[in-house]
Amino acid sequence: MTSNAELIERRNRTIGPYSPLFYNEPLQFVSAKGVWFTEASGDRYLDGYNNVPHVGHCNDRVVSALAEQAATLNVHTRYLNERVVDYSERLLTTFDQGLDRIFFGNSGSEANELAIRISRQLTGNTGMIVSDYSYHGTTITLAGLTTGLKTATPLDPNVRALRIPDLDRDPRPEAEVLAETLASLDASIASLQEAGYGVAACLFDPLFSTEGMPRLPEGLIEGIASRIKAAGGMVIADEVQSGFGRTGTHMWGHQYAGLDADLVTMGKPMGNGHPMSAVVTSEAVLDAFGSTNEFFNTFAGNPVSAAVGEAVLIEMEQEQLMARAKTLGEEAAARFRGFAEQYDFVRSAKGVGMFLGLDFAIDGEPAPQLAKQVVEAMKARKVLISRIGRDESVLKVRPPLAFGEAELPILLDALEESLSEV
Repeated sequence: MTSNAELIERRNRTIGPYSPLFYNEPLQFVSAKGVWFTEASGDRYLDGYNNVPHVGHCNDRVVSALAEQAATLNVHTRYLNERVVDYSERLLTTFDQGLDRIFFGNSGSEANELAIRISRQLTGNTGMIVSDYSYHGTTITLAGLTTGLKTATPLDPNVRALRIPDLDRDPRPEAEVLAETLASLDASIASLQEAGYGVAACLFDPLFSTEGMPRLPEGLIEGIASRIKAAGGMVIADEVQSGFGRTGTHMWGHQYAGLDADLVTMGKPMGNGHPMSAVVTSEAVLDAFGSTNEFFNTFAGNPVSAAVGEAVLIEMEQEQLMARAKTLGEEAAARFRGFAEQYDFVRSAKGVGMFLGLDFAIDGEPAPQLAKQVVEAMKARKVLISRIGRDESVLKVRPPLAFGEAELPILLDALEESLSEV
């Protein structure tokens, strides 16, 4: 087995030294199953972080569906194929009335890019509103509106960034915070209009995951959507992190948040690691865009991807993973709230369902180093988590939904020990 040092050297000579690695001492995984990794050393690590293998690493149902369809037929959508239509119908049943048409893609970046393209064509505007600490993908357009990741690309002139408040950090009355945020949005809309860009769309993750899962003022989500629509824009919900039952109560984050979305984008968990994505919208939007664009993507919506995507949905249904996320999430959240009460450096517990966090602060100031120490202490106990937020001071616990009753105590006990240690 190649040593980590040798592999890092070879990695730097090929894909370069700038592609980030987790942890002070990177891990070299050689296999995975369910919610467990096996490292090159032979040690096993509990995955409390990755949402890509949504129904579990190397899930038997998904692997079998992929292999069987790949051994049978794989073509693009210029040919008829029932499996692609079967999957489309099954996926669309998980959405509310009015979101009943689908475009397929290969990545979340591609889905967000297409959603923006659609919004710009249908509104005649180019202006975009995002949060001031967010990430939605790697294309040229998305790099120009990225605010939560290091990039040499400056913010595009037709983009305005909105600060999303967190009531756990802002001591002011909720009504005052809400009014200030909506006033800031009004100013951003006016700025785009005065500059001649107009408003094409807003693009948000309904849980504001990258932002650190802030506790929002009541009415903020509805206020954002109504203002964007009143300005002639469209609402895009990025479900890459929030969707597929992650909240435990709703299949989609925009349903949980009460966000009235015109376009819903998804990626990563959709294929459990197989590269696929989608934009879900209404018949009217699809007709307006599709009738004037011969939109085609060779690999999007192929039968192998459809087989994989359908297997994910069937596995979720058979194993009742959304209900499990609710039950285990409530148990975990209770422990997280206990940690917030027990440790004075934990400002608040965050999250919903199986997406949880702890916000670290010392004397009221974010404590990213403390968060990093906890992440490393968890790794030493062979449990993997990460951190998020503009200050990187919020723990990020977002395991595959295959996480079960046997694994949750392992994670929670390791976290308690790690908090005590630091």
